[in-house]
Amino acid sequence: MHNPESAPSPLRWKPNVTVAAVIERDGRFLLVEEHTAGGLKLNTPAGHLDPGESPAEGCTREALEETAHHFTPTALVGVYMARFQKQADGEDITYMRFAFAGDLGAFEPDRALDTGIVRTLWLTADEIRASTERHRSPLLLQCIEDYLAGQRHPLALIHVDTSVKQGGPTP
Repeated sequence: MHNPESAPSPLRWKPNVTVAAVIERDGRFLLVEEHTAGGLKLNTPAGHLDPGESPAEGCTREALEETAHHFTPTALVGVYMARFQKQADGEDITYMRFAFAGDLGAFEPDRALDTGIVRTLWLTADEIRASTERHRSPLLLQCIEDYLAGQRHPLALIHVDTSVKQGGPTP
């Protein structure tokens, strides 16, 4: 039986939590083209959740850092998981992605994009479907398809305890 008071095993599996913005305007989706170990890849504005952030806050930050656009999440499109093995060292990684729909805000034209981001692109769903070999994540297309199917969940579905902002309870 697992004892929650015991220290976690060094081999305990933990997914990497990421957040993604599904941003649509006039039938086109805002994607980023970025350098990866596998070459130039396409992705929704996305990245890792930082300590002290709610998933919605992390999504807002990542969208701004990667696209220079302000973004306000208004709904959760879905929660997704994918697993892959790094080619370089064989590391087995699982990602858990929180994908959000929302409102696109102001653009900051003088803002530098995150390291590795080459440019932003506005692509149609058909263009995204036709470019799966260039997708950074296998979750990119699924998030777009779920968005197009009208899948939206209230942000209140994700409860963020106050301990997240306070650094957690003291033992």
